This record gives sequence, structure tokens and C-alpha cells, in this order.
Amino acid sequence: MDIADYNARWLKAWSDKDVEALLGFYAPDCRYVDQQVPHGLEGHEGLRAYLTGLFAATPPMRYDPDEVWATEGGFCGRWYCVMGDDPKAAPALRGFDLVVLKGDRIVLNEVYVHPLMSAAA
Repeated sequence: MDIADYNARWLKAWSDKDVEALLGFYAPDCRYVDQQVPHGLEGHEGLRAYLTGLFAATPPMRYDPDEVWATEGGFCGRWYCVMGDDPKAAPALRGFDLVVLKGDRIVLNEVYVHPLMSAAA
């Protein structure tokens, strides 16, 4: 598998806020963890509900892949996120995902985020 291509397609679905496309990347019994759900959530139904609420509550966000590193059973991918509609805006977030795969489906996704801009900026 070309993990850079996989990561780019996956991040595009995040940028598009396409819940059903994203679920296509995840195994039905996936586990997902980020700062909003630090104890994690399980499965497509939990992830669908979370993403639907998250996407409704957030402005447009564009995730630009930066680097990916293969790991045993998956990859880590670093990205930058631009918030809002201005294509020239500076990234507001930098983060990376730890992704564990079973075949071509994500069974574990842990997200780590670092803000690049303060609220006053």
C-alpha cells in the first residue's frame, strides 16, 4: 500500500467533511481517540455520531498532508490544518495521526494536535 496516497485521500475526506467517505476508511470495529474524546469511541456508529456533530460545529478546515512514516501495521502521518475559507490563510493547527491498519481499514486512530495560532491572533 502507498501510505502517502492513502493518507492524502483520507485527509481529503476529512477536509470535505464527508462522514460516509471517512467511514469507508475505518473498520466497523475501529477505535478512535482525539482530544475531544480522550477515552475514545468504538465502531462506525460511534464515529458517525461524533463526526456528524464535529463537522456541524466547526468551520471549513483543510488538512494538508506533510509527512508519513511507516510503522509496524500502519503509519504516522503529520498534517497542517487551515481553518476557514481563505486559501492563503496560515495553518492554525499541526498534528499527527497514529494509524493502525488491518488490510486497508483503520482499526485504531489516535490524533494528536498542536495549535499554531493563539486565539488572539
